[in-house]
Amino acid sequence: MVEELIVAERRSDERQLERARELLAEHPVVDGHNDLPWALREQVRYDLDARDIATDQSAHLHTDIPRLRAGGVGAQFWSVYVQSDMAGDEAVSATLEQIDVVAELLARHPADLRRALTADEMEAARTEGRIASLMGAEGGHSINNSLGTLRGLYALGVRYMTLTHNDNIAWADSATDEPGVGGLSPFGHEVVREMNRTGMLVDLSHVAATTMRDALDTSVAPVMFSHSSSRAICDHPRNIPDDVLERLPANGGIAMATFVPKFVLPEAVAWTEAADANLRAHGLHHLDTSARAMELHAAFEAANPRPVATAATIADHLDHMREVAGIDHIGIGGDYDGTAFLPDGLQDVSGYPNLIAELLGRGWSTADLAKLTWRNAVRVLRDAEAVARDLSARRGPSHATIEQLDTPAQAG
Repeated sequence: MVEELIVAERRSDERQLERARELLAEHPVVDGHNDLPWALREQVRYDLDARDIATDQSAHLHTDIPRLRAGGVGAQFWSVYVQSDMAGDEAVSATLEQIDVVAELLARHPADLRRALTADEMEAARTEGRIASLMGAEGGHSINNSLGTLRGLYALGVRYMTLTHNDNIAWADSATDEPGVGGLSPFGHEVVREMNRTGMLVDLSHVAATTMRDALDTSVAPVMFSHSSSRAICDHPRNIPDDVLERLPANGGIAMATFVPKFVLPEAVAWTEAADANLRAHGLHHLDTSARAMELHAAFEAANPRPVATAATIADHLDHMREVAGIDHIGIGGDYDGTAFLPDGLQDVSGYPNLIAELLGRGWSTADLAKLTWRNAVRVLRDAEAVARDLSARRGPSHATIEQLDTPAQAG
């Protein structure tokens, strides 16, 4: 009898997984954040022959084209992240190098990847059976306090900018740093206004809750959280408080749940802090994903068993985010190739069907899942484009500087 129940349960799981794959064939995933460009920089200094993503790269990366296809990914925001300890022109140059490698990836794989700058181009890529490829800059340090540089990144195809990464910048506070300007400085508000005018999405992942609220107060276009989950489910400063989620319907924005265990599983928070400290003790950055870093992580994990998240963990976050923000304001942002650890069943970009199967098992409808995976993200970009057309018809580019708008205390 027990064996029959096990067999029946296994068959039910297989049916759910098949349903998930069928759904993703029609409504593929728009993933808000993937750090493949940085992994290519760190591992092989952009030698794309050494990391040919047309072939299986599972020994080195979370991402390659065969696994993107298996995962039902229809659009990807590639992060053109640079470390937040880079500053000034160094940060700008490194961001340009990241943009350049995305362009090189698209040129090498035109049958699978298509550059997308607009919501219509995302839809066109889906019709063609190609993966729409967009870019997001991760951290305001990438513009070096320059609105002209912000516009330059937009002209090169960057369609969102995360206002901070892990450290404060002169005009915005990060979630994982001490309070600085108390959210956004006057120049920070001007950055948000100029992003609205150009059509660049304001990404509030990584920022302090005060910065989230300030940005929502200023933005007249939908905002996004490219890879953040629910603080009510896992009390980590990288996650989104309920009062902020509650504001998304009025703003029109989207919160894209991330898969990083230390942000989604309470038991994993302290463990990951210890694992990161172990890397730093060996002279490596805690976000290092090189072979040496992975060896150190593996040895640490062998001696200190890791609390393991699952697809059900992520589903718990999405259940709560749907309840608070509404089904029209949630999405998915895995953070692949930007983290050392991932949940069981979601170890690489081929795992999205496992999450969709979990949500199907919880009673999510096809219509709701289509919004989660595809429709919400496309709508947010389209709405931001409409706002930009209106604003740019009424005012020209801002040439304000941080020196003009912020007092020395605020800009410091």
